[in-house]
Amino acid sequence: MEAACSPFKIILGSSSIARRKILAEMGYEFTIMTADIDEKSIRKDKPEELVMALAEAKANAITSKVQRINSQEKDSEPIILIAADTVVVYGDAVREKPSSKEEAREFLKGYSGGHAATVGSVLVLNLKTGSRKGEWDRVEIFFHEIPDEIIEKMVEEGIVLNVAGGLIIEHPLILPYVKQVVGTTDSVMGLPKALTEKLIKEVL
Repeated sequence: MEAACSPFKIILGSSSIARRKILAEMGYEFTIMTADIDEKSIRKDKPEELVMALAEAKANAITSKVQRINSQEKDSEPIILIAADTVVVYGDAVREKPSSKEEAREFLKGYSGGHAATVGSVLVLNLKTGSRKGEWDRVEIFFHEIPDEIIEKMVEEGIVLNVAGGLIIEHPLILPYVKQVVGTTDSVMGLPKALTEKLIKEVL
C-alpha cells in the first residue's frame, strides 16, 4: 500500500467514523486528533461560511495541541492536518446534529418525498510550512417517500443523532429511498475525496 511510503504524516482532525473510512479508502495512514471546541458558539449567516469557520476553528485548536506535543521533536517530514465540517441545508434552515430523538424524527420526516443539501468544508494545513488551503462543496439530495417505520428504526438505532441533519444516505435502511444525489456520496458522508486530494497536493 502506498500509504506506508508517504513522505508526510497525516492527522485527521475528526472523530467521524465516516471520515476515517473515506481517508483510509484513499490509501492514507493517519492518526486522529479531535478539536474540543464549542461548535455552537460559532455562528455564520451562510452555511458555506459556517462550515469554513468551523473547520478553521477545529484546525487552529488541533494545531496548538500538535505544537505542544511536537515542540521537543524537530520532525523532518511535513505533518498534514485535515479538518472538515458538514451541515445539512433544508429550506432556509441550517441543520447540525439533532439535539434529541424527537428532532431527528422531525428532520427525517421532512426529507421524506423532499429535498435537502449538504454543505461541507475541507481545510488542509501543512504544519511544517504553515501553508493552508480550504474549500467547500455542496451536494443536493432528493428523496422518495420514507415510510414511518423506517424513520422509527433509524431514530431508535440512534446513529442519526451523531450526524449533521440526521442525514445518512449510505445507511442500508435509507438507501432505497434516495432518489437522486447531485454530487458525490463521500462529500455527503463528510470528506469529498477529490477535493481532499487536491488540497493535500496544494499544501505540499
